[in-house]
Amino acid sequence: MSSEAVLSPALAAERHDGPRALALRYLAAMERRDLDAARGFVSEDAEFVFPGGARRSDLAAIVKGSSGRYRSIAKHIERCDLCEGGDGTATVYVLGSLYGQWPGGAAFSGIRFVDRFEIAGGLIRCQEVWNDSGEARLAAAGAPSSAPGPATTSSIRR
Repeated sequence: MSSEAVLSPALAAERHDGPRALALRYLAAMERRDLDAARGFVSEDAEFVFPGGARRSDLAAIVKGSSGRYRSIAKHIERCDLCEGGDGTATVYVLGSLYGQWPGGAAFSGIRFVDRFEIAGGLIRCQEVWNDSGEARLAAAGAPSSAPGPATTSSIRR
């Protein structure tokens, strides 16, 4: 994705400050399942949106929701981008890949993800998550991918 080193959220947080470090420290706390520490990074009315449109407002519900999808999951951070608003808000994009184990114990790695954080008043008020784990699960089950292949002249209709 970029020429930056691939790091854990905790190590990536050491390379940043401000809103980027806040988002990365939150991800590190969630990866450790340290919900008390993670709560210190989010506003009381924070909203979390996951693939498929699943919405959560409680960190324990996030962990419970992922427990049926993964035996373990962690992130390699490849890039962290910051967009600052004129009103003191910030949007942070964290990009990288997921690795871990499916519920049955099979290992996975290299699954792309993007986390988008809205930060205001020094706290996360929204996290939106996108990843390709659905595609990876289909591939692991031997199902054809729903991802479009490269366009060819014969595949383009006029």
